[in-house]
Amino acid sequence: MVHRVWRWAHEAGAITAERPGPLRFRRIGPGTRLAHPQGTVFGEHWIHLGDHCVIGEQVTLTVGLLPPEAAPPGTPAPDFGPEPVLRLGDGVVLGRDSHVVALAPITIGDNVFCGPNVYLTSINHSYDDITRPIGEQWPRTAPVEVGAGSWLGANCVILPGARLGRNVVVAAGSVVRGEVPDYAVVAGAPARIVRRWDAGAQGWEPPLRTPAPAVPVAPAEEATGADLGGKDAPGGELLPAAGELEQQP
Repeated sequence: MVHRVWRWAHEAGAITAERPGPLRFRRIGPGTRLAHPQGTVFGEHWIHLGDHCVIGEQVTLTVGLLPPEAAPPGTPAPDFGPEPVLRLGDGVVLGRDSHVVALAPITIGDNVFCGPNVYLTSINHSYDDITRPIGEQWPRTAPVEVGAGSWLGANCVILPGARLGRNVVVAAGSVVRGEVPDYAVVAGAPARIVRRWDAGAQGWEPPLRTPAPAVPVAPAEEATGADLGGKDAPGGELLPAAGELEQQP
């Protein structure tokens, strides 16, 4: 009974375009789902969520410094202008316990996949004045961009001002600042480029240690039968990895 109730709560508590609950996003695209239980979400009027995004449990999505209910009495409502401050493209995946905290714009491109506990922020504490607590000093901000097709590994941190190109890989636990070019792998704290695509040689430098994984693909004639609903359609076979055909006798 407990498990049934918990499963029901997970389903009923999920946020979608059809069932937004109390959250009023600037846009939440079809097929996008915020798993239950959600993390901290505020400033959603300036949050744009693309189509078919997967937002894991306890993911924080915020625009601004404080939720409206936590603002001191008499403080005017925040106004970040007519455009979204936090924008997720189509097909974005945010892993469980991730945080996306925006004051300056954050843009995450299409089909970006994030592991659990990823932290992206366009706001950071300043410590210029040694006479005041750091938490009371006005923060620094800078826009953040993550290019389409990128993969952010578990526990990595993307700092204000970071600009990641297309299909960038960020290793788990890395701390990224500054600009990362397209088709690069970065690792470390601070993160540095450890591998990148050489367009002239049409290969990775340094070379990958393992061959590309085989992809299961059904032959065309069998796939056609399966698409028509055949009950006994056979399974697919493995497509040889790049370079394997040349190595075969």
